[in-house]
Amino acid sequence: MNRVELRFDEVSRAARTHTNLSAVRGDSGGLWVAGDETATVEHLTWTGEMYAGQRSFRLGDYVDLPAGPDDEADIEGLALHEGHLWAIGSHSLKRRRVKPTSKDPERRLATVVREENRFVLVRLPLRDGVPAKGAIMAGAGNLAAHLRDDPHLGPFLALPGKDNGLDIEGIAVAGGRVYVGLRGPVLRGWACVLSLRVEADGARLRMREPYRKHFLNLGGLGVRDMCPYGEDLLLLAGPSMDLDGPVRLARWRPDPGRTVEHEVEVVAELPHGVGCDRPEGVAVLPGGGLLVVYDSPCPDRLTPEGVYADVIALG
Repeated sequence: MNRVELRFDEVSRAARTHTNLSAVRGDSGGLWVAGDETATVEHLTWTGEMYAGQRSFRLGDYVDLPAGPDDEADIEGLALHEGHLWAIGSHSLKRRRVKPTSKDPERRLATVVREENRFVLVRLPLRDGVPAKGAIMAGAGNLAAHLRDDPHLGPFLALPGKDNGLDIEGIAVAGGRVYVGLRGPVLRGWACVLSLRVEADGARLRMREPYRKHFLNLGGLGVRDMCPYGEDLLLLAGPSMDLDGPVRLARWRPDPGRTVEHEVEVVAELPHGVGCDRPEGVAVLPGGGLLVVYDSPCPDRLTPEGVYADVIALG
């Protein structure tokens, strides 16, 4: 396993974007990345030695975000397909964090917050590598609203993501379908991937047909990210709740005729830290390797201008 540096500008470092990376996707010239505490996506250019030359793009400049352009969107997945950049929010509720300095920790632990910018699916056309005006699924027609009456997922919509509630953390587009990976809920050890067909209606995305569900045996883990790998999808699998590990890479070929997969091939076990270095994003590089980015990086992963990502090879 090798490391490669991702360098960010001073504004992003001050916002701690480099320590909150939640999504990554590679293109011919570099990487698209996103942090989970902004409403932006970033592009880094490959210099031959590192990824640098950051360009930052506010999602609110290209679509109408339901809570405005500045509220956090909790982007947890990115995809590239046929000249479009896709981004998806977690669609999750948030329980207040309890800190050692909290004056009323019990009250904070009882407080659940809904932030509307988390409930978005965005598709942006790329023109010469730069996003243009696109389309969004949000508001009353957001993806979570389509799950309200679902017998498997509907009961979990009222739970925060970190409590095994609905929590979207991966997206991949292949074969005319949008695959959405759920970190939670995990149902008696079974993870879930949604398969969608969507289309643009002006500035809005809408479902073309009812979604499909695929239940995968990932050993009790949820989907933390996903990306195309040939005709298959690579799934980054990790705990659904606030745990460090284990973290694995699994390889899965979607089949519309199979909705329950008892065996999914595990291709790699990934390292993780204790309270840090949590793998959150995976992307296939042009040379064939895989790049993994981390949320809450350990101190030895930080650099003066950014953070190290891991590059691994699959046999």
